[in-house]
Amino acid sequence: MEQLSINNVWMMICTALVFFMHLGFALLEIGLTRQKNTLNILFKNIFIITVGLLLYCLIGFNLMYPGDFNGFFGFAGFGLSSPLTDSGVLDLTYNEGYTYWTDFLFQGMFAATAATIVSGAVAERMKILPFMIFTLVYVGLVYPIAGSWKWGGGFLDQLDTPFYDFAGSTLVHSVGGWAALVAVCLLGSRIGKFKNGKIQAIPGHNIPLATAGVLILWLGWFGFNGGSVLSADPSLTSLTLVTTCLAAAAGGVFAATVSTIIFKNLDLTMFLNGILGGLVGITAGADQMSPTDAILIGAIAGVIIVFAVSLIDKLKLDDPVGAIAVHLVCGVWGTLAVGLFGNLAGLAQFKSQLIGVTSYTFFCLSTSFIIIYTLKKTIGIRVSEREELEGLDSHEHGMDAYPDFRLKE
Repeated sequence: MEQLSINNVWMMICTALVFFMHLGFALLEIGLTRQKNTLNILFKNIFIITVGLLLYCLIGFNLMYPGDFNGFFGFAGFGLSSPLTDSGVLDLTYNEGYTYWTDFLFQGMFAATAATIVSGAVAERMKILPFMIFTLVYVGLVYPIAGSWKWGGGFLDQLDTPFYDFAGSTLVHSVGGWAALVAVCLLGSRIGKFKNGKIQAIPGHNIPLATAGVLILWLGWFGFNGGSVLSADPSLTSLTLVTTCLAAAAGGVFAATVSTIIFKNLDLTMFLNGILGGLVGITAGADQMSPTDAILIGAIAGVIIVFAVSLIDKLKLDDPVGAIAVHLVCGVWGTLAVGLFGNLAGLAQFKSQLIGVTSYTFFCLSTSFIIIYTLKKTIGIRVSEREELEGLDSHEHGMDAYPDFRLKE
């Protein structure tokens, strides 16, 4: 009982840290975009975490953890119910690492992250209503079904060599990243982003806020990865936090170095995205890597970020915060890296990682396309030219984030 209490307290602390990450996402997104859209972005982030938790309570948790099912789809019923023993007493042996309620809350914090990733990618030009509808469907149905394939004991967990994703490089980050890619393709770029075939920089209005957001996200990742140990095991938890931090540091340093060599300037935003890329990259195998492995994975993620951001621009895809490069590309890299580095490295594991990545690619691309394309053809997904130029805050919310400091764009 004492060990259960210790483990459960650690899991609740990690839950709080993952919750805190949503502030980091919000600050990062508003910092890297223009002030006239600040309220719109904040509204979306608050909507995601509140509605995401309610949806996960009503249907998501039991979709993701349905018990015995066919490996592809299962549903244990609506709502949460107290796990009871045969005598009708609350079952405290639900798991040796935490209680049923802590399990729900910890996983619920993860669920909202997928839609938050999309929020940044579609910033400054997507209507609020279709985004809210998308969030309802993607967080309520798509994410938990995808999660059940591995974390719920589904078919990817039943492979001869089980697919491995410790804390969600694919199950969280790529699931959001694929939807972000589809949304960006269907939305089109912001007005002024590409002129006469040339890329035009649209600077964010508050880089200090973006920097604070990244540091908060890094702190929150202690809970994201540390809590995924699912207990307070001192050895494994400590190793996980070390590998997480080293990958983040390496990602930032290498992204900054490579971007400086290529673009001849010290770009702080590339530094910041390199840190996030390292964090996303290590997430799939943080508990399986040595410190050296973590540095290599983070360093490669940092290099990938620079080239991925450039490629996305060349393809004329407008992603204001770099969400696709960070969460999708580095998420795929981190998942495959489990088969190349660390305790699980080997051909069989790499094949399973590839099967997992491919499965989620097809599922997330198809479902997100159906949802967003349907919204585009029915209620429309993009604001008018006037609304975009004048700002979504005034048109969709009727107020400014900084009413006393209105700057001319």
